[in-house]
Amino acid sequence: MPTDEILGHADEADGIEEYDNALPGWWLGLFAITIVLGVAYAIHWFGTDQSQTAIYEAEVAAAEQQWPTPDANAPIATDAASVDAGKAVYDQNCVACHGADMTGGIGPDLTDAEWVHGGTIEEIRATVTDGVPEKGMLAWGAILGPDKVAKVSAYVHAGGGGL
Repeated sequence: MPTDEILGHADEADGIEEYDNALPGWWLGLFAITIVLGVAYAIHWFGTDQSQTAIYEAEVAAAEQQWPTPDANAPIATDAASVDAGKAVYDQNCVACHGADMTGGIGPDLTDAEWVHGGTIEEIRATVTDGVPEKGMLAWGAILGPDKVAKVSAYVHAGGGGL
């Protein structure tokens, strides 16, 4: 087999000469192996339903079992332990606007009988969860989570005139 045979394309390729040499055997062998492995991988991938969507859904299902999402609409416990736990949440997050004695400041008074957004325990939970952005109150639901929102709602309801 002749090697270093010039093909004569210099006039078409800005004077660059092209040689007609065979590819090395090791290169052709690696090329054949990649084709075989690619076909085997495709058969495995499509044959076992290992799509990215299936993998993602399996991981989400496993995470849901390990860390279940608390129910944001679960009944709110109004026992003394929940109210006390709600006081700790209130003291940490709400005192700056509503005051330590719940009589207001930047935020409204929570001890009177007039509630702008409703004084039932469910209405208080909705206000805490969704906030009142037009009046400067943050939506605490994503920050605190359903459990702490329920506890602080029980505390505000018990001490803030909602009963």
